[in-house]
Amino acid sequence: MAAKKKGSDKQAQVDTTLAEVDEFEVAAASGGWEETPVRKAAHFWPSAKRLIGLMGPYKVGMSVVFALITVYVVLSVIAPRILGRAMDVIFAGMIGKNMQVPPGTTADQIVQGMRDAGETTQADMLSRVDFVPGQGIDFAQLSRYILLVLAMYFVASIFSWVSGWLLNKLVMRVVYNLRKDVEDKINRLPLNYFDTRQRGDILSRVTNDVDNIQNALQQALSQLVQSIMTVIGIVIMMFVVSWQLALIALVALPLSAVGAGFIGSKAQKLFTAQWKNTGALNGQIEESFSGHELMKVFGREDDMVERFTERNEELYKASFGAQFVSGMIMPVMNFVSYLSYVGIAVVGGLRVASGSMSLGDATAFIQYSREFTQPLGQIAGVANMLQSGVASAERTFELLDAEEQEPEEAKQQLPARTDGHVSFENVSFSYNPEQPLIENLSFDADPGHTVAIVGPTGAGKTTLVNLVMRFYELNSGRIMLDNANITDLSRADLRSKVGMVLQDAWLFGGTIMENIRYGRLDATDEEVYEAAKATFVDRFVRALPDGYDTIIDEEGTNVSAGEKQLITIARAFVANPSLLILDEATSSVDTRTEVLVQHAMAALRSDRTSFVIAHRLSTIRDADTILVMESGKIVEQGNHEELLTTQGAYYNLYQSQFAGPAEDVDANPDTSAVPVAAGTPVPGAKTPDTVTETE
Repeated sequence: MAAKKKGSDKQAQVDTTLAEVDEFEVAAASGGWEETPVRKAAHFWPSAKRLIGLMGPYKVGMSVVFALITVYVVLSVIAPRILGRAMDVIFAGMIGKNMQVPPGTTADQIVQGMRDAGETTQADMLSRVDFVPGQGIDFAQLSRYILLVLAMYFVASIFSWVSGWLLNKLVMRVVYNLRKDVEDKINRLPLNYFDTRQRGDILSRVTNDVDNIQNALQQALSQLVQSIMTVIGIVIMMFVVSWQLALIALVALPLSAVGAGFIGSKAQKLFTAQWKNTGALNGQIEESFSGHELMKVFGREDDMVERFTERNEELYKASFGAQFVSGMIMPVMNFVSYLSYVGIAVVGGLRVASGSMSLGDATAFIQYSREFTQPLGQIAGVANMLQSGVASAERTFELLDAEEQEPEEAKQQLPARTDGHVSFENVSFSYNPEQPLIENLSFDADPGHTVAIVGPTGAGKTTLVNLVMRFYELNSGRIMLDNANITDLSRADLRSKVGMVLQDAWLFGGTIMENIRYGRLDATDEEVYEAAKATFVDRFVRALPDGYDTIIDEEGTNVSAGEKQLITIARAFVANPSLLILDEATSSVDTRTEVLVQHAMAALRSDRTSFVIAHRLSTIRDADTILVMESGKIVEQGNHEELLTTQGAYYNLYQSQFAGPAEDVDANPDTSAVPVAAGTPVPGAKTPDTVTETE
């Protein structure tokens, strides 16, 4: 097609460093594919918000998850305070056991005695200890505290596991719906979307990016929610134990937030570049595999390796930079937490010595300070995964937000069987507004007639049938099918009346029977056999060990190119369409098979309108009408004999194939071609029976 600009090969060299990532762009390797510039970090929060918004339909389930996590957090943050009480019991027992005082002496009397003796510091410290002189550790009380803590941790673990299981289940449902939305979106996108983008990049968005989103939601979201709620709970408990030490601990928060925010913004850009480069590299690999034979023929192995190395290097730089920069978050936060820990240990020790707090409370607070940094560290640890997931989400949302094909409103409906009368009325169309292609084109294709379309490459032949199929919408004019404007029909209704055989045969992984039946899924086995016999598929299928149950791999490498084309023609046969489009349908078959297929197609075309695009003029000599196109315009119209008689554009094309180079035709205008259908040779011309075509 003209939009793909076949044959062009444009490579934009990417020169980027980590310091220049703001300028980063991925250029297409060939074919003029357009790429969307890399999004900046400013898109992180809108994309993250939209990503979380995907959980919206599961509000009830998410509420249950939050409730379970809340219970887990409450139990987890209260347990250290109870352990502090157990520590106080042990400390009090040790103090009381070592007190050598007369029987009946109370703790208050001992503390007051120390104050009277000038031992104020020791008195202040013991004033916070609930000891009994001469009595050791109260193991009954200690056991109750320990059993309570164990029970709390056990229940918290159960709630944590259940919340994780439920959250993962919800995330998998979200990803399932996302994949479904992406698949539905692919089917709603216009053909020009795929014509202007690398297939490898689209595949990367549909597969790699969605998988990365799944990993981010599955692993990062559960830890993120749990860690945030744990931080909140620990902060509350720290203020309950000692607001002075809590203020010291909270000094680390803004420092950590600033460091993580600064590093995270840099990492986000690099993660975006990483996934853009992944798409570009996939496109390069896809091109290398699909054009492997051609690459070998022209000896471009070194060139392809060099281009792969360049893109691989770009991906390496972006991936290494993303992981390195995001990996700095954890060390920075740990350093800040260590500073906070030192401050808490010093101030806490002084407060215990001064009697401002008990040893158990100090122990509990130190545990809180360590547990406080743990969820912060977890938040930092999942930051790179979350940023990578959001970068993939941006690319996936770009696909989901792409402009879809124009909405349709079915004002008419075709009957089950149509006559197949097609009329072009002042049709104008161009892929690029600045480069007109088809302008004010008008012609009629009568029911049951075969219309052949010929002309040089880029003349608009394939574009013409794409307009009939509504792969593209007209700029102006209209196309009528049996007095119905095709824009008034649903695309599904229109295309259900059309059978199409393309130059590039497409088969899917499955049996030969399934590939033929793809034309009409409700076709019986007998109908499939009849179509196969009519298209001479049956003759080579019967020779296969498994016959029609032979499995064709996804690339169709276990059948020849000609056999693949025959199967696609059989698929069109079994569809039994009212309108048939053959776009170079016999280009991949040998000369003998071509003759047989022409007979089969003649039978197929007997009661339906057919459009045949061909470069081999020998395949369309019996067409009722031949349209000769140049630069989007019909320059000649008539049957084979009429066009040869006029000695115009068709005559020159015919002579170039059967009577020598075009320049010889111009030099000898009296040399005429053979009207083969009439069977009367023209002096000086070669007949198709004695000519070997070269294409």
